[in-house]
Amino acid sequence: MVIRKTIHREGDALLLPDKSKTAPPPMFKVFLLNDDYTPMDFVIVVLEKFFGLGREQATRVMLKVHREGKGLCGVYPKDVAATKVEQVGDFARQHQHPLACMMEENT
Repeated sequence: MVIRKTIHREGDALLLPDKSKTAPPPMFKVFLLNDDYTPMDFVIVVLEKFFGLGREQATRVMLKVHREGKGLCGVYPKDVAATKVEQVGDFARQHQHPLACMMEENT
């Protein structure tokens, strides 16, 4: 909804700028999923390369993926999250690993 205020001065009308509020874009969580074939070192490389994590943080996320079945890599706007999922999938296939990456809306 856009609200416009009108100010009248001696017969002239002056429109003030719109004070519309735009909601922030919906955010999406990006996860890596565990499998029985992708080496742990490769998962760490993916986390560093595509999610900008340092070695220590990447190792923590990799261990979470290994122990719990999935690990959170980051939270991004929809288009960024979708791009990361695609990049990880392409990179894994190029290196002949079945590593899966998924996104879900951050509720």
